[in-house]
Amino acid sequence: MRAITWMLAAAALTIGATPSLAKAPTTWDGLVHVDSKKVQAVYLLPNADFRGYTQVMFDPPQVAFRKNWRLDYNSSEDDPMAYVSSNYVTKAVALAQQNLAKVFPESFGRAGITVASAPGPHVLRLAVYIVDLTVAAPDVAQDMSSTFSVDAGTATFAIEARDSQSGQLLGRAVDAQAAGDNGTYRRTYSSNVSDFEALFKTWAQISAKGFDELRTLSPINTDGMQRK
Repeated sequence: MRAITWMLAAAALTIGATPSLAKAPTTWDGLVHVDSKKVQAVYLLPNADFRGYTQVMFDPPQVAFRKNWRLDYNSSEDDPMAYVSSNYVTKAVALAQQNLAKVFPESFGRAGITVASAPGPHVLRLAVYIVDLTVAAPDVAQDMSSTFSVDAGTATFAIEARDSQSGQLLGRAVDAQAAGDNGTYRRTYSSNVSDFEALFKTWAQISAKGFDELRTLSPINTDGMQRK
């Protein structure tokens, strides 16, 4: 899992380089880049057929902060009391994983999609990743000083779809966004958590709708779905 996490992080840097996705690779692990209005990049296996999948199952979600984020943040702070500890990062990762493990099955369930607990002939296996996570104002100081930021932080989301029995890779989507991008406000631990949870919920809802769309569009004609 660690290898795929860092591979997605590296790919996200390329995909998110320009709004037009002009630098996004046209293929990725046998998948073909197709147009999407919901997320920044979608890759699908040509002729993949999602119609037979009536259920989904989820791997444990994977979460990773941007490499050296803690060190970079601490080097920008003059007050040692405001330094981010390794324990902060560990707890933040665990909290994000806990939320993702809850919100994705819930969102798919609300969309009328059965969530399975084991592989099967009609089960699509989904892996959810959050990489390049940053927190703009971690709110770790022990005093009452205020921390302000235009957003709570940033994250890159990726979801990968495979056949649950064969392991065949069928699709992958990547999207990088800011959490709580609503202007310069005082950021607290609670508001940071709330903003990131709202972003995760948005990605979960997009993924559930995307699953239904893929079944409607199957078998996948990647040539017809590519950006013209």
